[in-house]
Amino acid sequence: MAKDSAGTSDVQVVLLDEDDLMHPVEDASNFNESAYYNFFDKEKAVGGWVRVGNRVNEGYAEVSICLYEPDGTACFQYKRPRIENNDGHDAGGLRFEVVEPWKQHRISYDGTVCFLREPLDMEHPSKAFKSNPQVPVEIELDWLGRSPGWGGEPRRRSADGGWESAASGDASKQFARGHFEQIGGVEGSISIDGRRYDLRGHGLRDHSWGPRFWQNTGYYRWMPITFSEDFAMMGTVNEVLGSSDKKEKSGGFVYRKGQPNKNIVKVDLETDFVGDQRVHDALRVKLHAEDGEVFDVEGRVHSLVPCRNRRDGWVTRISEGMTEWRCGDAVGYGMSEYLDHLVKGE
Repeated sequence: MAKDSAGTSDVQVVLLDEDDLMHPVEDASNFNESAYYNFFDKEKAVGGWVRVGNRVNEGYAEVSICLYEPDGTACFQYKRPRIENNDGHDAGGLRFEVVEPWKQHRISYDGTVCFLREPLDMEHPSKAFKSNPQVPVEIELDWLGRSPGWGGEPRRRSADGGWESAASGDASKQFARGHFEQIGGVEGSISIDGRRYDLRGHGLRDHSWGPRFWQNTGYYRWMPITFSEDFAMMGTVNEVLGSSDKKEKSGGFVYRKGQPNKNIVKVDLETDFVGDQRVHDALRVKLHAEDGEVFDVEGRVHSLVPCRNRRDGWVTRISEGMTEWRCGDAVGYGMSEYLDHLVKGE
């Protein structure tokens, strides 16, 4: 699997084959192990994403389901079901199964979601869940890995020749110590209140582990984009937490079938914000690859659901936009996810 220098002589960001499976639970109260999948059928203009984050030391999982229909409506569900172990991602009716690591995963859900004719209603979750109907949803999807994994965990060689974690520092201030992403395809179906969509499309998944609070990062903009089974990319821009001069860093990767992932070393991003909530609507992105190749990409948000997380006086909004992307003649779908701290606590 891929490995990248972490800037020190004996520490590297290393991705292991076994990282596609569950990791040992650590003592940190905010230990999190999460898996996320997005999926889009370009021909049908249908897509969505699902996530389970096990916070086993706190006794619950974060379960999220978000689906987008062609007419701009959306469905959303968030649950915090009780869990007792970190054996897998299976909570609140949402289940992820690793059929074959890195090659095939299975996503299933049988439950309800909140149907949002106006997706921005989710700005106020309690009101949105009370004033919009709950409708039945079934998800049965196979997610098929295509690209090599991108990412990993800071590690160093152990005395026995293996790898051991090189993470250090206050767990209460960490955010996803280990993390990888992978481009893939999706096959199967989703059914929303009796409307069945047979999907054959593309997407991106990620897997994270280690201590996490959503408030332990500055703002970020995350843009996973899939054009075809041969061509996809991901770009990200985030504020370095604690920097007084609003310092940013950026990165990502480009996938082309049959080739190693190509690292993105710089992302230039311009965003149009709209409405009373000032959510993102149009994006102009320039991704600079490590070999000098530059990708000019434009995005237009099709439908956006604002998700909220609160802790210790912080109010954090994660705006989840299903986005149509264009790069030259290539047209595809993906996400544009913007995290902003609307209110900052101590």
